Amino acid sequence: MILGPVSEDKPICSAKGCRADAVWVLAWNNPKLHTPERRKTWLACDEHREHLSQFLGVRGFLKDVVALSEWDSTAEG
Repeated sequence: MILGPVSEDKPICSAKGCRADAVWVLAWNNPKLHTPERRKTWLACDEHREHLSQFLGVRGFLKDVVALSEWDSTAEG
């Protein structure tokens, strides 16, 4: 399941103020709050993928970055 903003049934980027279609899923967790297997998700457009990845990465939260189309197909199986 992808958690993130949705506009007209389309996932949109999680970056503040961005309304672009999401094309990336950034899977993360905060080890102080979440069990190791738990994954929270942020969505990103191409423009904000690197910024959001860096934000999570410097905190040690980023676990994976996957194309939205690939995340959908693995979530169904």
